[in-house]
Amino acid sequence: MKAAYVDKPGPADTIRYCDLPAPQPKGAEVLVKVGAVDVNPIDTYIRSGAVAMPIPLPYIPGCDLAGVVAEVGPTARRFKIGDRVWGSNQGLLGRQGTFAELAAVDECWLYPTPASCSDTQAVAASLVGITANLGLVRDARLRAGETLFIHGGTGGVGSMVVQMGKILGARVITTASSDEKLALCREYGADLAINYKTGDVEARVKEFAPGGVDVYWETYREPDFDRTVRMLAPRGRMILMAGRDARPPFPVGPFYVKGCRLIGFAMFNATPEEQRAAAEDINRWLAAGQLKPRIDRVLPLSEAATAHRLQEENVTGKDGQLMGKIVLTP
Repeated sequence: MKAAYVDKPGPADTIRYCDLPAPQPKGAEVLVKVGAVDVNPIDTYIRSGAVAMPIPLPYIPGCDLAGVVAEVGPTARRFKIGDRVWGSNQGLLGRQGTFAELAAVDECWLYPTPASCSDTQAVAASLVGITANLGLVRDARLRAGETLFIHGGTGGVGSMVVQMGKILGARVITTASSDEKLALCREYGADLAINYKTGDVEARVKEFAPGGVDVYWETYREPDFDRTVRMLAPRGRMILMAGRDARPPFPVGPFYVKGCRLIGFAMFNATPEEQRAAAEDINRWLAAGQLKPRIDRVLPLSEAATAHRLQEENVTGKDGQLMGKIVLTP
């Protein structure tokens, strides 16, 4: 089979696109004929070695996939040959990734693809959708009528958080860097979209939500906790999912006096049961047309190195050029 892989951790240019032996499904694994994959920041961190995880060598990057079941392992029971499936949580913690024509995935990480949903749509909603759902539903327990704030409403996770926040009945505030992106935020359902380059974000939020925001989702790699705590409502919750190396000052007094909570999480630590519950919500919302993942571009899998470079430039380089996911097809 054709696959994009590296022989050892390194820069994007070390990704090769060549033949590798096709995997054989063992135990409860399912062999998926891959129809689409996408790129997430964590994929680039593991491939580069910036995040140290055990990886098989050669290593195929990629967390997400969507496709068709081609074969099932001897103890797999949830799917049959010909079923359309999508999934995430691959390429992590010693598991091989998805950037290949075929991928062997434990059935606990796979979910049925809604009939009305293409492989590219399903894969674009996978890791980012599960992340947003876990943060909002499991951890923040967002309730209808509450106010939700998230930086970067057109990013992969950000766009999912905005849409899911509206589905759950919240008033949603978000930020973006251009008029085009602000319009997209409003299309996703944001009640207030602020240009963080030209506007006073804190003042605009205070005007919109005088009592503060109930849930503050932080996507910045260097969070400003002083500003965050000022913006939080009493008993507000802050979701923290970025800034692995950040060590910012923290205003302990104002935080505990308000009775706030700080919740940090990494999606790949969630159990299969927790991720499946999130996937069931995602499937229901995809099928109803309530959740619409945005795809910035679709590339052939042979251009995996280009896709990884674009993702790195967008996140580490902070150029914000992407408006949606990079999807690749074999």
